[in-house]
Amino acid sequence: MSTKLSGPRSTRNSGRGSVGTGLPRTVRNHVPITATGLVVKVVLLGLVAGIAIWAAFPLVGAGKWVGLALLVATTTGLFYLYLTPRHIPAKYLLPGTVFLIAFQVFPVLYTASTAFTNFGDGHRGSKDDAIVAIQSSSVQQVPGSTEYTLSVASEGDPVTGPLVFLVTDPATGAVSAGDAGGLRRLDAADVTVAPGGRVTAADGYTVLTFGQASTRSQEITDLVVPTADGALRSSGLSRAYEGRAIRAYDAGCDCITDRESGRTWTADEKAGSFVAADGERLAQGWKVNVGGENFSRVLTDPNISGPFFGTLLWNFAFATGSTGLTFLLGMAIALALHSPRMRGTNLYRVLLILPYAMPSFAMLLVWRDMFNTDFGLINNLFGLGVDWFGQDWSARAAVLLVQLWLGYPYMFLVATGALQAIPRELTEATSVDGASPWQSFRAVTLPLLLVALAPLLIASFAYNFNNINAIWLTTEGGPFPADNPRNGATDLLITYTYRLAFGAQGAEFGTAAAVSIFIFAIVATVSAISFRSTRKQEEVYS
Repeated sequence: MSTKLSGPRSTRNSGRGSVGTGLPRTVRNHVPITATGLVVKVVLLGLVAGIAIWAAFPLVGAGKWVGLALLVATTTGLFYLYLTPRHIPAKYLLPGTVFLIAFQVFPVLYTASTAFTNFGDGHRGSKDDAIVAIQSSSVQQVPGSTEYTLSVASEGDPVTGPLVFLVTDPATGAVSAGDAGGLRRLDAADVTVAPGGRVTAADGYTVLTFGQASTRSQEITDLVVPTADGALRSSGLSRAYEGRAIRAYDAGCDCITDRESGRTWTADEKAGSFVAADGERLAQGWKVNVGGENFSRVLTDPNISGPFFGTLLWNFAFATGSTGLTFLLGMAIALALHSPRMRGTNLYRVLLILPYAMPSFAMLLVWRDMFNTDFGLINNLFGLGVDWFGQDWSARAAVLLVQLWLGYPYMFLVATGALQAIPRELTEATSVDGASPWQSFRAVTLPLLLVALAPLLIASFAYNFNNINAIWLTTEGGPFPADNPRNGATDLLITYTYRLAFGAQGAEFGTAAAVSIFIFAIVATVSAISFRSTRKQEEVYS
């Protein structure tokens, strides 16, 4: 009786299939798509297609062909990836990658690009926009100017929608709509005109009532509608006039000339402004690349570098103090409740994490009121008369105390988990060797705690370094010195940056972006050094 043996070829072939089936690998790994999965895929891809179509129209209208090409390529790639059975890992990686690019990479790159420009109030648009703004703002009514019957309207919501002037030509009765983009004629069938020429209704617009227009009177006064012969401005809420621009642009000298005084302002392409011979600059400028000027200003301009470096020192103190104090208190409580002699630990733990369970923004507002000089709980409870937020060091102590109360439950929780992971045999062994509780804690417990908690401490430091809520909702950066309303005693770099970008003194987005880059570099450097030290510690205690 002979036995048939399998040779090497048959062995290799059998290895390609699944055990007991002999099916090829591609067949074995194929999973049929369920009806639910198919519906979900169709819905999601349809949503992607809808978003792509919605985004394509503005790109086409603006002539952004590169952006349109990227949109088409991205959409095509998504459809290919999720309609093919291959590239399984990419299907899982792509969504996270897209969100990473959209919400991390792109904002960082945009901030970095803004830091090299003069973008801000007076420098938001192009040079042509600045010229139009200068000429429009200088419009004055002259003898013989045409006057129109005016109705103020809005596109959409009458309270927040963009304003539009609906004007009736007294000579022809034609109705036109005007905004900052210019004047355009409306079809007579689309408007309703009352006796006297006032427009009472127009398709696509909401005519404002007298009360609604009164609440937006400043916006109405500021609105200038460019026309072929000058510009249209309001004269009250029911009349408008076509005035003449006193200042005009001369392409020959690349300058703005005042027709009444003869004064000229020449374009300075490096600064993005029109500048007179005596150095006076017109308020309306344009956005230009200024290189590293914003970074240089942060380091050398006394008006910025002084507040910057002073705030930086306090920023380090705040981040270090907030992280260190919360860690020490949280660890101390965790050690106390970790003792086997402690009773009722579960109840204590529930009570101690209550601050962590409450909304931090609400608690910050509560603490702000508790520190009120006249009616605050702290002064009334202890019989004090401290103006907590009126003095530099008391305000700083107050925000650190608030951070301690808000932050220690987190450190308590993570320290409790780390303590429970340390074998009791280690501490018992030190006791057998004659070590005191303090020596046991310093030699065994604390190093092992730091190995486990060091990454969390680094993350906590980075968070507190940019903890805008802790400052903005309590002191708003104050108290402020009389000579510098932009920088207060409790300001962090992030709140100082916010005030530069959106403060009442005027927006300086370029400078604020440069400060943001410094913040990023500082936090990244500190984190990198800390992680390097952490790795060395892990090597010692691993």
